[in-house]
Amino acid sequence: MPVVVNSNATATASSFNLSRANDALRKSLERLSTGKRINSAADDAGGLSVAYKLNSKMNRTSAIIQNSQNALSYLQVQDSSLSAAGKIVDRMAELRTMAQDITKNTGDIENYSKEFIELQSQLNQISKEKFNGISLFGNSSASAVSGGVLNTGTASFGSAQYTTLSRTLTTHDSGSTESGSVSINVVNFQFMLSINSSASGGTGLDLGNINGSNSGGASEVNSNGYIIDIKEVSVSQFTDIISRIADMRAENGAEQNRVMQRIDLLQSNLTNIEAAHGRIMDADIALESTRFARHNILVQASASMTAQANQLSSVALSLIG
Repeated sequence: MPVVVNSNATATASSFNLSRANDALRKSLERLSTGKRINSAADDAGGLSVAYKLNSKMNRTSAIIQNSQNALSYLQVQDSSLSAAGKIVDRMAELRTMAQDITKNTGDIENYSKEFIELQSQLNQISKEKFNGISLFGNSSASAVSGGVLNTGTASFGSAQYTTLSRTLTTHDSGSTESGSVSINVVNFQFMLSINSSASGGTGLDLGNINGSNSGGASEVNSNGYIIDIKEVSVSQFTDIISRIADMRAENGAEQNRVMQRIDLLQSNLTNIEAAHGRIMDADIALESTRFARHNILVQASASMTAQANQLSSVALSLIG
């Protein structure tokens, strides 16, 4: 090969090799510093597209899990209130039974009625309980229930027909209720506490004046709409109410179990989606460390050889001199 001055192909080739090795080293440094295999669309366009959609699905699934956990808390608070209502009605039934005692005079029965009225007031307060401003209970008038989209329908309890109230919990990341949803019951307190088991929720009397329209009729009521005389309500009517409370609590428990099962499935799905996303996006640190060491050596070797190649033309100086 002739000795020339104007061109140095070896130095040019060495500089290109140095540039490529330096680019590879920088890419390894980027992957090691971010922990990601794909840091730009140029790294893996197809993989980035799939990972982007998986990441969006993960975020939606996490939001659905949070929504479901909030719904579970709603149901748990509702169940606690139903439990309290059950204890109150049970105490009312006990008072009514004690009022049948042949040794009790009119004054004794009046004293039982005083507690009976106070217990009705407490039932009325429970019926207005809310969770973050969302009504736990309602009556046959859907407009009396605050917060959220309310669904209405009808159902049967024995021979009685009553208005049902519910909210739909979407449990699928697509947002479609057909793909997955749970109906969360908003307990119809009015029907549940109706003293007439054949009442349709919007008529008749109810303990605690839940419908706000108790006015005379078969039972005498005070200015607040509370039944004054405990003996106006029979023991069998109390047992009917207790049966309805038990039914509402059973429905609440069934909904809680379903929501918990859905949360378990969502959490399992989220784990698997995260693993799939990681296989696409995450860098293999062991492999990338090996590559980094190799690229680092190549950069140093290329730099050294480029320097050596740049000195090849200096041979011509000795001939000229």
